[in-house]
Amino acid sequence: MSKIALIGASGNAGSKILAELVARGHAVTAIARDTSKIAALSGVRPLSVDANDGKALAEALKGHDIVISAVHFLASDAETLIGAVKSAGVKRYVVVGGAGSLEAAPGLRVVDTPEFPEIYKGEALKGAAFLELLKAEKGLNWTLLSPSALFFDGPRTGKFRLGEDGLLVAADGNSSISFADFAIALVDEIEAPKHVRRRFTVGY
Repeated sequence: MSKIALIGASGNAGSKILAELVARGHAVTAIARDTSKIAALSGVRPLSVDANDGKALAEALKGHDIVISAVHFLASDAETLIGAVKSAGVKRYVVVGGAGSLEAAPGLRVVDTPEFPEIYKGEALKGAAFLELLKAEKGLNWTLLSPSALFFDGPRTGKFRLGEDGLLVAADGNSSISFADFAIALVDEIEAPKHVRRRFTVGY
């Protein structure tokens, strides 16, 4: 059992990650601005902290084995999050990434393809910048897990593929992963790390 701090525990991905962690017996400090949205689960300590308040966040993260970040990139600041994890003295940092920074083809990011929706471009570009900051980070054992293009509220099947930097596309041409199956892949990585200081992806 690990003592884990989950930032963004009330969101779509965060809530499924929280449920997966609890099901596997981990103790979780569930951090969100509004803790009323956090499910009342055994082994969970809800904590209201603004992820943009670096000092308060660092204090909340102290004493944990692992920090998971599941907050939207446009609603947070990468340097503040990374700085808080380091200030807290936590070495293992796992980030919920985005699909935009994955490669649609060698050397071509998904976010740079003509068909990428303009409405999601700001979030995708900020997520890509977050990944570059992590790559330059020397003090953390980080991992970033990117979902597939369609990240949706679907069933927990336990059947998926893992990849590295390329967008995973199924035989039917779709690129997708449910929040619940994404959570399995992320917690698997926490329990048996295989992508330390690397990004990887999950999809059907």
